Amino acid sequence: MVSTPTRPLSRQNLSLPQGLGWHALALPETKLFGTDGIRGPAGDLLNAPLATQIGYWAGRVLQQHYGTQGPVLLGQDSRNSGHMLASALAAGLTSAGLEVWNLGLCPTAAVANLTPTVGAIGGVMISASHNPPQDNGIKFFGPEGTKLPTEVQQQIERSLRGLEAPAQTTNTVWGQWHHRPELVGQYLNFLREPLPSLNLSGLKIVLDMAWGAAAGIATQAFDSTGAEVIGIHGLPDGDHINVNCGSTHLEPLKAAVREHQAHIGFAFDGDADRVIAVDGQGRVVDGDYILYFWGKTLKAAQRLPDNLIVSTVMANLGFERAWNALGGSLLRTKVGDQHVHAEMVGRGAKLGGEQSGHILCHHYSLTGDGILTALHLADLVQQVGGSLAALVDQSFTTYPQRLENVRVDDRDRRKNWQTCDAVTRAIAQAETDMGDLGRVLVRPSGTEPLIRVMVEAEQQPLVDHWTDHIAAAVRSHLVG
Repeated sequence: MVSTPTRPLSRQNLSLPQGLGWHALALPETKLFGTDGIRGPAGDLLNAPLATQIGYWAGRVLQQHYGTQGPVLLGQDSRNSGHMLASALAAGLTSAGLEVWNLGLCPTAAVANLTPTVGAIGGVMISASHNPPQDNGIKFFGPEGTKLPTEVQQQIERSLRGLEAPAQTTNTVWGQWHHRPELVGQYLNFLREPLPSLNLSGLKIVLDMAWGAAAGIATQAFDSTGAEVIGIHGLPDGDHINVNCGSTHLEPLKAAVREHQAHIGFAFDGDADRVIAVDGQGRVVDGDYILYFWGKTLKAAQRLPDNLIVSTVMANLGFERAWNALGGSLLRTKVGDQHVHAEMVGRGAKLGGEQSGHILCHHYSLTGDGILTALHLADLVQQVGGSLAALVDQSFTTYPQRLENVRVDDRDRRKNWQTCDAVTRAIAQAETDMGDLGRVLVRPSGTEPLIRVMVEAEQQPLVDHWTDHIAAAVRSHLVG
């Protein structure tokens, strides 16, 4: 990201209040807001001067859209850069005249769910989700606890770039900052409310908290259920968050499940908005399986409108065909839980999510919540006799799927990859060869300078052959 061409902001057209120090910023020419807020290396793109002005302009835009009454909630995961960014964001928000309530360490879902509960006009989570410790990110929520609409994010970015200035009421009203960690206890109550009589006695459950935002909260949520809970990577540690642990590195969880002969294991990512499970046999139970199990339960209870599940283009064909065989339908969106949420709202759907473990069940929450999902899946497992492995055996077989990431630093080539004849020919060859037995998905990453090549088919040799073939075409014609 540091190699991206930059354009310094001029002070012209910016009406910063007196007392807020001005720093000439160099912003990437590419858009700041990606598929999940602003994300990048801390101290590089995401530094204190930028965060201060993000806070200021976001504060003014939030006031324009949602009024001036109510605080802004601010939460963070355990990254070492989180305090720096929180302080800078709070300076910007208070300089815009807004009150800031700092929750401290908490899951992303705590910010999302507490925002409407306390009457806040917005929420901010400082986290880079599953990214490594050196990265960080900033994502915003509106007063309903959902991620800001794209047009509102774009307005914040235009203001940052000096292209727009929202109307300002006064330059002499300063907001206040308050430390409010006790509110996280309300989020814990929110987790328990849908399952007031949840009894997981007899279940042995391992929780991998990834040294991140799930630390403390996840164990508290499960300790009250009667389950025997074993926690790993269970302290907040900014040096090790997501490092060889959590939802993207499942080997430690598998080992712990085997060692303790547990019935089930759950791995969260750094901000605990996603979860991946492991059954007692060490098999991975990803978001596709969770959607299938939860969908069957809701469908049987006639609580799933049109028997519809919304997922993304990454959803496995094995899952889709098994769900169709049950009389359900699957609607795919672009990658990103905000796209899933938007389609769910538009279609009146109640269940959706991603293979990566972002699950949204609008019966209980409007945002992805790994801890909430884990509690509901554990409840379902208990209802069928305490064996997640048995549920997996009775569900479906996933098609082999391989994802190859090819780094393409040239922004124009990455964005316009579909104009490359060699790459499109390679894709067409793969699709013709596999027919109904597989599919191809090629897309640019929304958060990194990558072209992602995914091939899925009934047979692994087909997957490997065509993944290698298409990735080679990308490297030959788009790299360098």
